Amino acid sequence: MKKAELALREDIIARCREMNSSGINQGTSGNISVRYEDRMLISPSATPYDQMTPDMIASVGLEDTSGRYEGPLKPSTEWRFHQKLLRGRPDAGAVVHAHPTYCTTLAIARKEIPSCHYMIAAFGGNNVRCAGYATFGSEELSELAIDAMTDRTACLLANHGMIAIGENLAKAMWRAIELETIAKQYYLSLAIGGPVLLSDAAIDDTHRGFAGYGLQDDAGKETPKPKRRAAKKPAAKTAAAKKPAAKAAAAKKPAAAKKPAAAAAKPAAKTAAARKPAAKAAAARKPAAKAAATRKPPAGKK
Repeated sequence: MKKAELALREDIIARCREMNSSGINQGTSGNISVRYEDRMLISPSATPYDQMTPDMIASVGLEDTSGRYEGPLKPSTEWRFHQKLLRGRPDAGAVVHAHPTYCTTLAIARKEIPSCHYMIAAFGGNNVRCAGYATFGSEELSELAIDAMTDRTACLLANHGMIAIGENLAKAMWRAIELETIAKQYYLSLAIGGPVLLSDAAIDDTHRGFAGYGLQDDAGKETPKPKRRAAKKPAAKTAAAKKPAAKAAAAKKPAAAKKPAAAAAKPAAKTAAARKPAAKAAAARKPAAKAAATRKPPAGKK
């Protein structure tokens, strides 16, 4: 298995777990797929996400509608609309399907989400449609879903759940979470008299503003700004600034050479010490001088 394929399989598992931890899905009811070369990698059917491993991810040919797959486990029962979206939508690199509470509540009431918030533009138009009902996993459901997704990147499925697509899996997951957020806001607004809808012109303005907003399409995240090379110059100056200090340190070395002179003073100290015995000898001679003085005859006698 190539590193690129393994990375996608690991990402599917991580995003499946994220669906549940973020609250947009429960149990194993959701499923995720990504495009890999001419195939579709899709989460297996009825497999707990915390037990899923990369080798369990099913692989299905994008052009093979027979239901054949590669892998130890069957692909999700919803593989049909996953395959149709990845095959027929060049802008779709990944598909997220889940049963979030508010999206599903609106889908049960068969209500679309209108332009109640400017972020509705993230889904391609001024509303998110609700597809008609059909049995899960059926060809009929896949056709209804494809129709509701025309010119859109998300839809609700009547009495079922929701679908969101993205250029990559990060973008598809971002849309899925954003869709549930707007569904909740719309639902709550209905309880206080209903929303004031934005005009088509306002939504068009949002579309234009989205050109550089949020999670970017090329890599599933915003492109980091390149670091300026000029920032390295201060470091060079600092290195250069160290040179005078080095010269100054070198200039102080002759001062260290003066130490022998100080050491040379030590013999002089020794000489002073050597003079002490001589001083003692001179002091010793004084009694002798006094003795000689006592020997002089009295001044009156010759």
